[in-house]
This record gives sequence, structure tokens and C-alpha cells, in this order.
Amino acid sequence: MIRLATAADLPAVAAIYERIHDGEEAGRFTTGWVRGVYPVPGTAREALDRGDLFVLEEGGRVVAAAVLNQLQAPEYARCVWAEDPPPEEVMVLHTLVVDPSAQGRGHARAFLAFYEDYALARGCPYLRMDTNEKNTAARGLYARLGFSQAGVVPCVFHGIPRVRMVCLEKRLRAAGEVSPPDEG
Repeated sequence: MIRLATAADLPAVAAIYERIHDGEEAGRFTTGWVRGVYPVPGTAREALDRGDLFVLEEGGRVVAAAVLNQLQAPEYARCVWAEDPPPEEVMVLHTLVVDPSAQGRGHARAFLAFYEDYALARGCPYLRMDTNEKNTAARGLYARLGFSQAGVVPCVFHGIPRVRMVCLEKRLRAAGEVSPPDEG
């Protein structure tokens, strides 16, 4: 079940961040995140305070979390997007995390399906997100789920230097909406 997070969920989300940092430092996977820099417990707290932190529960335990809102990272302005919708039609996914002990069970896919439904329900047929170029696993998943790479933006990301931010986008079709015919 995916739901809006509560203050009681913050320790579980922070613990997922820590387990991801542990895996990164041990070389088990690569996100490009840095312990003590991003994400940190304050990342989840700020999202909770804004009302845009969501969690996925399995067996009564929080095993995944993400932030869903319309806040586009400033770096997005330096990307050449295929689509140029008005900002009020764009929904952004940030900081999608799955507890390493729960990976491989479809939780990231479930969150992305929830993200699409959530966006459409709010009149946002354009999806955007980003990931570190180093995070090949996430990039592969996003590509399989129909996200296109709009560009790569070199930047300092939440205090992490020398990040190559991969900007991703997807255009959703509302129920009954027909794709425009191919021109040519």
C-alpha cells in the first residue's frame, strides 16, 4: 500500500537512506549519493512538512519512499526537454528509495505506477525526474517503463560535487486520449 507519510514514518525512511548509503559504501550498488550530504533525515522531514512524502508499506513495514510534487530542480532549466509544458502540468518524482532488503519485489515499479496515477489525477500529464548518471540500475528501470532521457546536466546536486544529472521525462495519455498521428 502506498500512502502519504506521517511523522511516525520518518525513522523508517531515514533508516532506508542509511541502508542505501551502507550499500553504496560497500560497493554493492551505485546511486551517487553521499552519507551525511544527501539524502539525510532532514530530506524526508522537509518533504513531510510540505505534505509530499509518500511511503510504500509491505507487511506493515515501510519498505520504500518517494517525494511527489511539482518542484522542478533548478538544474532542469539547463536541460533541453522534448516537451515544453506549462509548469502546472508537470509532476516530479524525487528521492525514490527502496530498502535494500526489499529490492527485487516490484516496489519501484509500483511506486512509478502510483506516480503516474497521482500525476494524472492532478492534471499533470508530464512527468519529470532525475538520477545520477552513475545509477545505471535506476536508469535501466526508468527506460523500461517508458521514460526518455532528455539530457545530462553537470551540476552540484544537494551539495554533492561533480554530479552528472540525467534528466528524464514521460508524457502520459489520459484515458481515452489518442496519440497524434505520425507526420511524414
